[in-house]
Amino acid sequence: MDRNPFSEAEIDGRLAKLRNLLGGRNLDAAVIASPENVFYLTGLDHWGYFTPHLLVVPQEGKPVLVTRANERWTIEKRVKAAEFRSHSDSETAADVAAQVLADLGLLSKQVGLEYWTAGLSHGLALALQSKADAKWSDVSGLVDKMRRVKSAEEQVLMRRAGKMSDVAASAAIAAISDGASEQEVAAQCMSAMFRAGGHVPGFGPFIRPAARLRETHTTWGDGVYRKGEPVFIELSGCISRYHAPLGRLIHVGQIKDEDIAMAQVNAKAFDAVVDALRPGAIAREVFAAWRAVVDDAGLSDYYRHHCGYLIGVGQPPSWTGGNSVIGLRPDSDIVIETGMSFHILSWLMGTGRGDDFVSNTVLLGDGGAELLTATPAGPIVR
Repeated sequence: MDRNPFSEAEIDGRLAKLRNLLGGRNLDAAVIASPENVFYLTGLDHWGYFTPHLLVVPQEGKPVLVTRANERWTIEKRVKAAEFRSHSDSETAADVAAQVLADLGLLSKQVGLEYWTAGLSHGLALALQSKADAKWSDVSGLVDKMRRVKSAEEQVLMRRAGKMSDVAASAAIAAISDGASEQEVAAQCMSAMFRAGGHVPGFGPFIRPAARLRETHTTWGDGVYRKGEPVFIELSGCISRYHAPLGRLIHVGQIKDEDIAMAQVNAKAFDAVVDALRPGAIAREVFAAWRAVVDDAGLSDYYRHHCGYLIGVGQPPSWTGGNSVIGLRPDSDIVIETGMSFHILSWLMGTGRGDDFVSNTVLLGDGGAELLTATPAGPIVR
Protein backbone atom coordinates (compact mmCIF):
# COMPACT_ATOMS: atom_id res chain seq x y z
CA MET A 1 0.00 0.00 0.00
CA ASP A 2 3.05 2.27 -0.02
CA ARG A 3 3.52 2.33 -3.81
CA ASN A 4 1.95 1.82 -7.22
CA PRO A 5 2.33 -1.93 -7.85
CA PHE A 6 2.17 -1.76 -11.66
CA SER A 7 4.61 -0.76 -14.38
CA GLU A 8 3.72 2.19 -16.60
CA ALA A 9 3.51 -0.17 -19.57
CA GLU A 10 0.96 -2.30 -17.71
CA ILE A 11 -1.29 0.69 -16.97
CA ASP A 12 -0.91 2.07 -20.50
CA GLY A 13 -1.96 -1.28 -21.94
CA ARG A 14 -5.07 -1.40 -19.79
CA LEU A 15 -6.11 2.12 -20.77
CA ALA A 16 -5.55 1.34 -24.44
CA LYS A 17 -7.74 -1.76 -24.16
CA LEU A 18 -10.47 0.18 -22.38
CA ARG A 19 -10.44 2.87 -25.06
CA ASN A 20 -10.75 0.20 -27.72
CA LEU A 21 -13.77 -1.25 -25.92
CA LEU A 22 -15.33 2.19 -25.59
CA GLY A 23 -14.78 2.75 -29.29
CA GLY A 24 -16.64 -0.47 -30.00
CA ARG A 25 -19.63 1.09 -28.25
CA ASN A 26 -19.22 4.43 -30.03
CA LEU A 27 -18.40 6.16 -26.76
CA ASP A 28 -16.25 9.26 -26.57
CA ALA A 29 -15.30 8.74 -22.92
CA ALA A 30 -16.20 6.92 -19.72
CA VAL A 31 -16.41 7.84 -16.06
CA ILE A 32 -15.13 4.96 -13.92
CA ALA A 33 -16.34 4.95 -10.30
CA SER A 34 -15.68 1.43 -8.97
CA PRO A 35 -12.78 1.53 -6.47
CA GLU A 36 -11.45 -1.77 -7.85
CA ASN A 37 -11.52 -0.41 -11.41
CA VAL A 38 -10.00 2.96 -10.53
CA PHE A 39 -7.18 1.06 -8.83
CA TYR A 40 -6.80 -1.27 -11.83
CA LEU A 41 -6.53 1.64 -14.29
CA THR A 42 -4.28 3.89 -12.19
CA GLY A 43 -2.51 1.73 -9.58
CA LEU A 44 -3.74 4.00 -6.77
CA ASP A 45 -3.50 1.75 -3.70
CA HIS A 46 -4.67 3.64 -0.62
CA TRP A 47 -7.49 3.75 1.93
CA GLY A 48 -9.08 6.87 0.49
CA TYR A 49 -11.77 5.04 -1.47
CA PHE A 50 -14.33 5.61 1.28
CA THR A 51 -15.06 8.85 -0.63
CA PRO A 52 -15.88 8.92 -4.36
CA HIS A 53 -13.11 8.60 -6.93
CA LEU A 54 -14.24 9.43 -10.47
CA LEU A 55 -11.80 8.58 -13.26
CA VAL A 56 -12.67 10.32 -16.51
CA VAL A 57 -11.16 8.38 -19.44
CA PRO A 58 -11.46 10.22 -22.78
CA GLN A 59 -10.65 8.62 -26.11
CA GLU A 60 -7.88 11.16 -26.59
CA GLY A 61 -5.62 12.71 -23.98
CA LYS A 62 -4.73 11.84 -20.43
CA PRO A 63 -7.40 10.52 -18.04
CA VAL A 64 -8.39 12.74 -15.12
CA LEU A 65 -8.90 11.47 -11.58
CA VAL A 66 -11.32 13.46 -9.42
CA THR A 67 -11.42 13.08 -5.63
CA ARG A 68 -10.86 15.04 -2.40
CA ALA A 69 -8.17 17.70 -2.28
CA ASN A 70 -6.34 16.16 0.67
CA GLU A 71 -5.41 13.12 -1.46
CA ARG A 72 -3.19 15.31 -3.68
CA TRP A 73 0.17 14.23 -2.27
CA THR A 74 -0.61 10.51 -2.57
CA ILE A 75 -2.04 10.75 -6.08
CA GLU A 76 0.60 13.03 -7.54
CA LYS A 77 3.32 10.77 -6.14
CA ARG A 78 1.86 7.43 -7.27
CA VAL A 79 -0.41 8.02 -10.25
CA LYS A 80 1.44 8.79 -13.47
CA ALA A 81 -1.25 7.82 -15.99
CA ALA A 82 -3.86 10.40 -14.94
CA GLU A 83 -4.04 14.05 -14.04
CA PHE A 84 -5.47 14.99 -10.64
CA ARG A 85 -8.39 17.36 -10.23
CA SER A 86 -9.43 17.92 -6.64
CA HIS A 87 -12.61 19.04 -4.92
CA SER A 88 -12.86 20.71 -1.55
CA ASP A 89 -15.08 19.33 1.19
CA SER A 90 -17.62 22.04 0.37
CA GLU A 91 -17.93 20.57 -3.15
CA THR A 92 -18.70 17.11 -4.49
CA ALA A 93 -16.84 14.94 -6.95
CA ALA A 94 -19.77 15.51 -9.34
CA ASP A 95 -19.14 19.27 -9.36
CA VAL A 96 -15.55 18.89 -10.49
CA ALA A 97 -16.10 15.88 -12.77
CA ALA A 98 -18.75 17.84 -14.65
CA GLN A 99 -16.27 20.66 -15.16
CA VAL A 100 -13.64 18.17 -16.34
CA LEU A 101 -16.08 16.83 -18.94
CA ALA A 102 -16.73 20.40 -20.09
CA ASP A 103 -13.01 21.18 -20.26
CA LEU A 104 -12.42 18.07 -22.36
CA GLY A 105 -15.18 19.03 -24.79
CA LEU A 106 -17.32 16.06 -23.83
CA LEU A 107 -20.62 17.80 -23.17
CA SER A 108 -23.28 16.53 -25.59
CA LYS A 109 -20.95 13.61 -26.37
CA GLN A 110 -21.48 9.89 -25.76
CA VAL A 111 -20.17 9.16 -22.25
CA GLY A 112 -20.27 5.87 -20.35
CA LEU A 113 -20.82 5.66 -16.60
CA GLU A 114 -20.60 2.70 -14.21
CA TYR A 115 -24.15 2.55 -12.85
CA TRP A 116 -23.73 -0.69 -10.89
CA THR A 117 -21.01 -0.05 -8.35
CA ALA A 118 -20.88 0.70 -4.65
CA GLY A 119 -18.39 3.43 -5.57
CA LEU A 120 -21.12 5.62 -7.04
CA SER A 121 -24.07 6.57 -4.85
CA HIS A 122 -27.44 7.21 -6.46
CA GLY A 123 -27.36 10.86 -5.42
CA LEU A 124 -23.86 11.44 -6.83
CA ALA A 125 -24.83 9.83 -10.15
CA LEU A 126 -27.91 12.03 -10.43
CA ALA A 127 -25.86 15.11 -9.58
CA LEU A 128 -23.22 14.30 -12.20
CA GLN A 129 -25.81 13.68 -14.90
CA SER A 130 -27.67 16.87 -14.07
CA LYS A 131 -24.50 19.00 -14.11
CA ALA A 132 -22.97 17.50 -17.27
CA ASP A 133 -25.23 17.46 -20.31
CA ALA A 134 -23.78 14.36 -21.94
CA LYS A 135 -25.43 11.39 -23.60
CA TRP A 136 -25.02 8.87 -20.82
CA SER A 137 -24.94 5.09 -21.09
CA ASP A 138 -24.15 2.26 -18.69
CA VAL A 139 -20.68 0.71 -18.91
CA SER A 140 -20.96 -1.39 -15.75
CA GLY A 141 -18.92 -4.56 -16.02
CA LEU A 142 -16.71 -3.38 -18.87
CA VAL A 143 -13.54 -2.97 -16.79
CA ASP A 144 -14.59 -5.82 -14.48
CA LYS A 145 -14.43 -8.20 -17.44
CA MET A 146 -10.97 -6.90 -18.30
CA ARG A 147 -9.89 -7.78 -14.76
CA ARG A 148 -10.95 -11.42 -15.04
CA VAL A 149 -7.79 -12.48 -16.88
CA LYS A 150 -4.64 -11.74 -14.88
CA SER A 151 -1.53 -10.40 -16.56
CA ALA A 152 1.96 -11.64 -15.74
CA GLU A 153 2.40 -8.77 -13.26
CA GLU A 154 -0.89 -9.60 -11.57
CA GLN A 155 -0.04 -13.29 -11.35
CA VAL A 156 3.12 -12.43 -9.43
CA LEU A 157 1.01 -10.52 -6.90
CA MET A 158 -1.51 -13.37 -6.69
CA ARG A 159 1.22 -15.90 -5.92
CA ARG A 160 2.65 -13.66 -3.20
CA ALA A 161 -0.83 -13.25 -1.72
CA GLY A 162 -1.20 -17.04 -1.65
CA LYS A 163 1.96 -17.35 0.41
CA MET A 164 0.58 -14.78 2.87
CA SER A 165 -2.63 -16.82 3.14
CA ASP A 166 -0.62 -19.91 4.06
CA VAL A 167 1.35 -17.98 6.68
CA ALA A 168 -1.85 -16.63 8.25
CA ALA A 169 -3.63 -19.99 8.17
CA SER A 170 -0.69 -21.85 9.68
CA ALA A 171 -0.52 -19.37 12.56
CA ALA A 172 -4.27 -19.59 13.20
CA ILE A 173 -4.28 -23.39 13.11
CA ALA A 174 -1.29 -23.60 15.46
CA ALA A 175 -3.04 -21.31 17.95
CA ILE A 176 -6.29 -23.31 18.06
CA SER A 177 -6.63 -25.68 21.01
CA ASP A 178 -9.03 -26.60 23.80
CA GLY A 179 -9.42 -23.44 25.87
CA ALA A 180 -7.73 -21.13 23.35
CA SER A 181 -9.11 -17.61 23.24
CA GLU A 182 -10.88 -16.64 20.03
CA GLN A 183 -9.16 -13.26 20.20
CA GLU A 184 -5.71 -14.78 20.64
CA VAL A 185 -6.16 -17.05 17.62
CA ALA A 186 -7.15 -14.05 15.50
CA ALA A 187 -4.23 -12.01 16.83
CA GLN A 188 -1.74 -14.76 15.96
CA CYS A 189 -3.25 -15.07 12.49
CA MET A 190 -3.09 -11.37 11.65
CA SER A 191 0.29 -10.66 13.23
CA ALA A 192 1.92 -13.56 11.37
CA MET A 193 0.60 -12.29 8.07
CA PHE A 194 1.77 -8.72 8.65
CA ARG A 195 5.20 -9.81 9.89
CA ALA A 196 5.62 -11.88 6.73
CA GLY A 197 5.00 -8.83 4.56
CA GLY A 198 1.27 -9.09 3.93
CA HIS A 199 -1.06 -6.12 3.58
CA VAL A 200 -4.47 -5.54 5.16
CA PRO A 201 -7.00 -7.74 3.31
CA GLY A 202 -10.30 -6.51 1.94
CA PHE A 203 -12.08 -8.28 4.77
CA GLY A 204 -11.68 -11.15 7.16
CA PRO A 205 -10.21 -13.28 8.47
CA PHE A 206 -13.32 -15.23 9.36
CA ILE A 207 -12.50 -17.43 12.34
CA ARG A 208 -15.39 -18.69 14.44
CA PRO A 209 -16.72 -21.79 16.21
CA ALA A 210 -19.02 -24.15 14.34
CA ALA A 211 -21.88 -23.04 16.58
CA ARG A 212 -21.83 -19.79 14.58
CA LEU A 213 -21.05 -21.39 11.21
CA ARG A 214 -24.12 -20.01 9.44
CA GLU A 215 -23.24 -16.42 10.35
CA THR A 216 -21.63 -16.07 6.95
CA HIS A 217 -19.68 -12.85 7.42
CA THR A 218 -19.01 -12.74 11.15
CA THR A 219 -15.76 -13.63 12.82
CA TRP A 220 -14.11 -14.09 16.22
CA GLY A 221 -15.64 -13.00 19.53
CA ASP A 222 -14.58 -13.06 23.16
CA GLY A 223 -15.16 -16.76 23.77
CA VAL A 224 -12.85 -19.78 23.90
CA TYR A 225 -12.66 -22.85 21.71
CA ARG A 226 -13.57 -26.19 23.27
CA LYS A 227 -12.68 -29.81 22.58
CA GLY A 228 -15.16 -31.49 20.26
CA GLU A 229 -16.34 -28.32 18.52
CA PRO A 230 -14.87 -27.59 15.10
CA VAL A 231 -13.48 -24.16 14.27
CA PHE A 232 -14.14 -22.60 10.87
CA ILE A 233 -11.43 -20.49 9.24
CA GLU A 234 -11.66 -18.64 5.94
CA LEU A 235 -9.08 -15.97 5.26
CA SER A 236 -6.96 -14.32 2.64
CA GLY A 237 -3.52 -12.91 2.45
CA CYS A 238 -3.23 -9.67 0.54
CA ILE A 239 -0.50 -8.07 -1.55
CA SER A 240 -1.25 -4.71 -3.18
CA ARG A 241 -5.01 -5.38 -3.09
CA TYR A 242 -4.66 -8.87 -4.64
CA HIS A 243 -6.16 -11.73 -2.63
CA ALA A 244 -5.80 -15.51 -2.58
CA PRO A 245 -8.29 -16.94 -0.03
CA LEU A 246 -8.31 -20.34 1.59
CA GLY A 247 -10.57 -22.10 4.07
CA ARG A 248 -10.35 -25.05 6.44
CA LEU A 249 -12.34 -26.77 9.19
CA ILE A 250 -10.26 -27.38 12.31
CA HIS A 251 -11.31 -30.12 14.73
CA VAL A 252 -10.40 -29.37 18.33
CA GLY A 253 -9.07 -32.41 20.19
CA GLN A 254 -10.93 -35.09 18.22
CA ILE A 255 -12.70 -35.88 14.98
CA LYS A 256 -15.70 -38.11 14.24
CA ASP A 257 -15.41 -41.01 11.81
CA GLU A 258 -18.22 -39.54 9.70
CA ASP A 259 -16.28 -36.28 9.35
CA ILE A 260 -13.22 -38.22 8.16
CA ALA A 261 -15.38 -39.96 5.57
CA MET A 262 -16.88 -36.67 4.40
CA ALA A 263 -13.41 -35.16 4.09
CA GLN A 264 -12.55 -37.89 1.61
CA VAL A 265 -15.59 -37.05 -0.49
CA ASN A 266 -14.78 -33.37 -0.24
CA ALA A 267 -11.19 -33.86 -1.40
CA LYS A 268 -12.42 -35.77 -4.43
CA ALA A 269 -14.96 -33.07 -5.23
CA PHE A 270 -12.33 -30.34 -4.93
CA ASP A 271 -9.97 -32.22 -7.26
CA ALA A 272 -12.81 -32.61 -9.77
CA VAL A 273 -13.25 -28.85 -9.90
CA VAL A 274 -9.53 -28.26 -10.44
CA ASP A 275 -9.44 -30.89 -13.21
CA ALA A 276 -12.42 -29.22 -14.91
CA LEU A 277 -10.77 -25.79 -14.98
CA ARG A 278 -9.56 -25.78 -18.57
CA PRO A 279 -9.51 -23.02 -21.17
CA GLY A 280 -12.78 -23.05 -23.09
CA ALA A 281 -14.77 -24.82 -20.37
CA ILE A 282 -18.02 -23.22 -19.24
CA ALA A 283 -18.50 -22.29 -15.58
CA ARG A 284 -21.62 -24.45 -15.26
CA GLU A 285 -19.61 -27.45 -16.52
CA VAL A 286 -17.08 -26.89 -13.75
CA PHE A 287 -19.88 -26.80 -11.20
CA ALA A 288 -21.30 -29.99 -12.74
CA ALA A 289 -17.97 -31.75 -12.12
CA TRP A 290 -18.23 -30.86 -8.42
CA ARG A 291 -21.90 -31.85 -8.33
CA ALA A 292 -21.23 -35.25 -9.92
CA VAL A 293 -18.88 -36.28 -7.10
CA VAL A 294 -21.38 -35.14 -4.47
CA ASP A 295 -24.21 -37.01 -6.18
CA ASP A 296 -22.12 -40.19 -6.50
CA ALA A 297 -21.56 -40.03 -2.74
CA GLY A 298 -25.32 -40.27 -2.19
CA LEU A 299 -25.82 -36.57 -1.46
CA SER A 300 -28.03 -35.66 -4.42
CA ASP A 301 -30.38 -33.75 -2.11
CA TYR A 302 -27.57 -31.57 -0.80
CA TYR A 303 -27.64 -27.97 -2.09
CA ARG A 304 -24.81 -25.56 -2.82
CA HIS A 305 -25.18 -22.39 -4.89
CA HIS A 306 -21.61 -22.47 -6.27
CA CYS A 307 -18.25 -24.21 -5.93
CA GLY A 308 -16.09 -21.12 -6.24
CA TYR A 309 -15.81 -17.65 -7.70
CA LEU A 310 -13.41 -15.35 -9.52
CA ILE A 311 -10.85 -13.65 -7.29
CA GLY A 312 -8.11 -11.04 -7.60
CA VAL A 313 -8.37 -7.33 -6.87
CA GLY A 314 -10.43 -6.56 -3.78
CA GLN A 315 -11.08 -3.27 -2.01
CA PRO A 316 -12.59 -3.14 1.49
CA PRO A 317 -15.08 -4.39 2.48
CA SER A 318 -14.60 -7.35 0.15
CA TRP A 319 -12.03 -9.61 -1.44
CA THR A 320 -14.42 -10.63 -4.27
CA GLY A 321 -13.61 -7.65 -6.50
CA GLY A 322 -16.67 -5.51 -5.94
CA ASN A 323 -20.23 -5.74 -4.72
CA SER A 324 -21.03 -8.89 -6.70
CA VAL A 325 -19.75 -12.47 -6.73
CA ILE A 326 -18.92 -14.02 -10.13
CA GLY A 327 -19.41 -17.65 -9.21
CA LEU A 328 -18.96 -21.12 -10.69
CA ARG A 329 -22.72 -21.66 -10.56
CA PRO A 330 -25.00 -24.24 -12.21
CA ASP A 331 -26.51 -21.49 -14.39
CA SER A 332 -23.34 -19.58 -15.34
CA ASP A 333 -22.18 -19.40 -18.96
CA ILE A 334 -18.83 -17.69 -18.28
CA VAL A 335 -16.10 -19.16 -20.47
CA ILE A 336 -12.98 -20.19 -18.54
CA GLU A 337 -9.80 -18.54 -19.83
CA THR A 338 -6.09 -18.88 -19.15
CA GLY A 339 -5.11 -16.23 -16.60
CA MET A 340 -8.29 -16.46 -14.54
CA SER A 341 -8.00 -17.12 -10.82
CA PHE A 342 -10.64 -18.65 -8.56
CA HIS A 343 -11.39 -19.21 -4.92
CA ILE A 344 -12.47 -22.85 -5.20
CA LEU A 345 -14.72 -24.02 -2.38
CA SER A 346 -15.73 -27.58 -1.65
CA TRP A 347 -18.28 -27.16 1.11
CA LEU A 348 -20.06 -30.18 2.58
CA MET A 349 -21.47 -28.88 5.85
CA GLY A 350 -24.78 -29.89 7.39
CA THR A 351 -25.10 -33.01 5.26
CA GLY A 352 -26.28 -35.18 8.16
CA ARG A 353 -23.48 -37.61 7.32
CA GLY A 354 -20.46 -35.64 8.43
CA ASP A 355 -18.97 -32.23 7.78
CA ASP A 356 -15.96 -30.89 5.91
CA PHE A 357 -14.86 -27.70 4.23
CA VAL A 358 -11.79 -26.92 2.18
CA SER A 359 -11.01 -24.05 -0.16
CA ASN A 360 -7.97 -22.78 -2.04
CA THR A 361 -7.09 -20.21 -4.64
CA VAL A 362 -6.39 -21.69 -8.06
CA LEU A 363 -4.78 -19.82 -10.96
CA LEU A 364 -5.27 -21.16 -14.46
CA GLY A 365 -1.85 -20.48 -15.93
CA ASP A 366 -0.20 -21.44 -19.18
CA GLY A 367 0.74 -24.78 -17.65
CA GLY A 368 -2.73 -25.56 -16.32
CA ALA A 369 -4.38 -25.14 -12.93
CA GLU A 370 -1.99 -24.00 -10.19
CA LEU A 371 -2.85 -24.04 -6.48
CA LEU A 372 -1.63 -20.82 -4.95
CA THR A 373 -2.37 -21.90 -1.38
CA ALA A 374 -0.63 -24.94 0.05
CA THR A 375 -1.90 -25.32 3.63
CA PRO A 376 -2.62 -29.07 4.18
CA ALA A 377 -6.26 -29.88 3.48
CA GLY A 378 -6.59 -32.25 6.39
CA PRO A 379 -8.65 -33.43 8.11
CA ILE A 380 -6.94 -31.16 10.65
CA VAL A 381 -7.14 -32.02 14.35
CA ARG A 382 -5.64 -29.69 16.96
